[in-house]
Amino acid sequence: MTDLASAKPALEDGRAIHTSAEARRRLTKRYAAERNFRFLGLGAVLLAGLFLVILLYTVVSQGIPAFTYHYATLPLELSGENIDEDDLFQSNFRSVVADAIEAQLPFAEGRNERRTARGVLSSGADILLREKVLEEPELVGATRQIALPVSDTVDLYLKGLIVKPETFAAPGEATPSGTTGNISITTTANGFSAILQKAKQDLEAQAVRLRRDARFRTSAVERQQAQVERLQEAVAEGGAEEREERQRELDGAEADLASLAGQLQRLNEEIAGLEARIAAANAQETLTSAMPSYLVRINGGVVKATAIGTSGMEGRVLVPLQSEAPAPAGEWSIIRLPVPEARRQVSDQEIAYVDHLEAAGLIERQINTIFFTRGASREAEMAGILGAVVGSVFTLLVTLMLAFPLGVASAIYLEEFAPKNRWTDLIEVNINNLAAVPSIVFGLLGLAVFLNFFGLPRSAPVAGGMVLALMTLPTIIIASRAALKAVPPSIREAALGVGASKIQTVFHHVLPLAMPGIMTGTIIGMAQALGETAPLLMIGMVAFIVDIPGGFFDPATVLPVQIFMWADFPEAAFQQKTSAAIMVLLAFLVVMNALAVILRKRFERRW
Repeated sequence: MTDLASAKPALEDGRAIHTSAEARRRLTKRYAAERNFRFLGLGAVLLAGLFLVILLYTVVSQGIPAFTYHYATLPLELSGENIDEDDLFQSNFRSVVADAIEAQLPFAEGRNERRTARGVLSSGADILLREKVLEEPELVGATRQIALPVSDTVDLYLKGLIVKPETFAAPGEATPSGTTGNISITTTANGFSAILQKAKQDLEAQAVRLRRDARFRTSAVERQQAQVERLQEAVAEGGAEEREERQRELDGAEADLASLAGQLQRLNEEIAGLEARIAAANAQETLTSAMPSYLVRINGGVVKATAIGTSGMEGRVLVPLQSEAPAPAGEWSIIRLPVPEARRQVSDQEIAYVDHLEAAGLIERQINTIFFTRGASREAEMAGILGAVVGSVFTLLVTLMLAFPLGVASAIYLEEFAPKNRWTDLIEVNINNLAAVPSIVFGLLGLAVFLNFFGLPRSAPVAGGMVLALMTLPTIIIASRAALKAVPPSIREAALGVGASKIQTVFHHVLPLAMPGIMTGTIIGMAQALGETAPLLMIGMVAFIVDIPGGFFDPATVLPVQIFMWADFPEAAFQQKTSAAIMVLLAFLVVMNALAVILRKRFERRW
């Protein structure tokens, strides 16, 4: 008996069946399959993590610059004819701001120059100044140092997000021919030869782009020529009526061919001109707005180059020079702006003014308090998230006040008191189905019922909260039922055994023990409601709201909708604010989910 039990199955040739070559191959194949499965699982996790890292890096890298902003601290004269101490609302704060910036740039004499100087500051600087004076009336009557925000384009330039200047240490001594207007600068040691070569390289890059465009246009001309030839054959072979129709098509095709050929010819002429300029390696080069700009800082001033040679340049003074004295090597420099002036939002003149103010210590980077303390605005530098955050708070309060008691009461009834029949089964199925309904359906329901039928105010937190409460209610009910079901039956039996009623058993014993799970489900449901956008768009919470809402019935928007609106604006500064607002929203969601985890760990009991 023992020998039979210990005997190993064997093949006909006497080999053990589990140690045969075939068995070893099957075992190796099984181990390889398990190993491949583990690698695939690990790869899936790593791929998901990679995408998460890319997402977070994109949002954070674009959003962090929005949390700081550049402010210009200027001496503002808050007295005189522009300030009416008896009626500050009628005071001309715009003139106060304009006079202050022009006083720091006294050489901005022409109309365009003064407009550029005033454009350094935000168009809402006078509004902020008025608000500050209204809060602190004691500022009136003297000259005060007050920080005002610069424009959004200037802020982007100072952050290096529009163009990153490249500084070249120029050799030799440079001598300007004047201090204002159009001047020339001559140097020893061929001080501009390196810049001239850079300009030639820019021309070569421009020629490469034009050659590529010329190839595309040549293909277009060839296709159009083939179309013309086909139409000519159709005109020659068709009948009278067909020839007339084909002739009209031929006339149009020939006109298009002539236009394309003319464009190609002009393009080839432009390419030939560029190639001739490139071939003249040491010849003076004329700079245009389609080429990178070159600014020369010398003797306290700034000159924009219009023509460059190996040992000299011609240019226009943007900031007046202090003298015509020769500048030794190391005391003057050349700034290259790689992005052509025609393709950026900030001009060379504005850059010169901003650099002058920054060198004087009047511009510094600070925490962007406007982003946290103001509501929506059409001006990027004046837009903030406070209105959206307050609107989100009011909306979530309405959601919590409606969804939490109704959800918990429904869960208690269905789990503890409701009879088990087809009606309760139908209710349970519908609750589970409602949890999977797309959120925009709840928005349509809110639009039809709360706004059109009950007449609630459009774009108000009370309407948005009621819609989100409907959406969150199934989640709270399901989570609360699961928490109630997790309480051991022995708790109920012990309470009933000592004489407690059914209601006392539920509310004095079962509900307190289930409350951690209920709170966890509620917080997760509220976090989901905080991130919803589609249902709120349907009830008009996409409205442009400048004022901070003061109650549940005031017009308001919420943070996800504010992000949605900012993402649709083309300005680069709004793109930064979009990412920054996403970071704030993610922070709220992380805090709410962390709170749910902490509450569950703190109060849960293991049975």
